[in-house]
Amino acid sequence: MKTIGLLGGMSWESSAEYYRLINEHVKRELGGHHSAKVVLYSVDFQEIEHAQSAGRWDDAARILCDAARALERAGAEALVLCTNTMHKLAPDIASAIRIPFLHIAEATAQEVLRANVKTVGLLGTRYTMEQDFYKGRLAGSGLEVLVPTDEERQGVHDVIYQELCLGQVKAGSRERYQRIMEGLVRRGAQGIILGCTEITLLVKPGDASVPVFDTTAIHAMKAAGFCLGA
Repeated sequence: MKTIGLLGGMSWESSAEYYRLINEHVKRELGGHHSAKVVLYSVDFQEIEHAQSAGRWDDAARILCDAARALERAGAEALVLCTNTMHKLAPDIASAIRIPFLHIAEATAQEVLRANVKTVGLLGTRYTMEQDFYKGRLAGSGLEVLVPTDEERQGVHDVIYQELCLGQVKAGSRERYQRIMEGLVRRGAQGIILGCTEITLLVKPGDASVPVFDTTAIHAMKAAGFCLGA
């Protein structure tokens, strides 16, 4: 079994989901008392969030590159960045290490295309919904990407940072997301990408009338497959 490096803490609530999902998959595949070989580096999200909001992406890159190198020194054989938004810095992080970097958008695009879906609605932080580092990866795989209106994007973003990253899951916010997802479906979305690892804490597959693609679960399964040599 190979050792996976998890670069998490952004936020720790979703990083815990990665750890659970990876270990559950390894247990299902191997049985017995098997669990995944994992090295975890959990950053202080307050530092990252301050850098995000101030546009100091170079500062965030230094923190995450240092953490990635520490994971490699600790024995990680591949790296998983347990957040969608900070994949904005994926090129910096990947170039700082010699082990494979498992990109969340690439894994997600593969899963969406496997489901024969070509047009997707994307929910995430404003950075993810508005900037090209994520949408560009999806589009480069052949997907058409729709995002909510400006007002809706702000609402989705605020729920992530003001509620989900603080461990708060509210029924009213779930209903708000459901309305936004249905608006994307009316515009032609054949599926919805939950492009923030926290959204899976709020939105479940039955909350939309089209398939929902949980990036946390998809990325975690990619990591588990690497552990098992897939």
